[in-house]
Amino acid sequence: MNLLNLYNFLEMYLVIGAFLFAIGFYGLLQRRSLVGMLIAAELILAGASVNFMAFNRFVAPDPTVGQIFTLFIMGIAAAEAAIALSIVIAVYRNYKSIDAEDLAELKG
Repeated sequence: MNLLNLYNFLEMYLVIGAFLFAIGFYGLLQRRSLVGMLIAAELILAGASVNFMAFNRFVAPDPTVGQIFTLFIMGIAAAEAAIALSIVIAVYRNYKSIDAEDLAELKG
């Protein structure tokens, strides 16, 4: 197997997508700051997008299905980032910290 022809195999894309998803999931569990959690969530969505595009290229009979799903994921990721960053800014203004452990006071 030549290294230049790795883009012709579905398994390579699935490994990359699973790797991105695993890094994002690990980061979501281990990060204490809200910005780190936001970046980890973006990695999870990127891993899902890579998998959709891989299945679109190699398996799907209609080539637009995976691309449409990926566009929806990108739109959801952009909306999630905008809302999450506004929440982080509001929390920082009130508590002067973006540490997730400091937000225990928000529990009703």
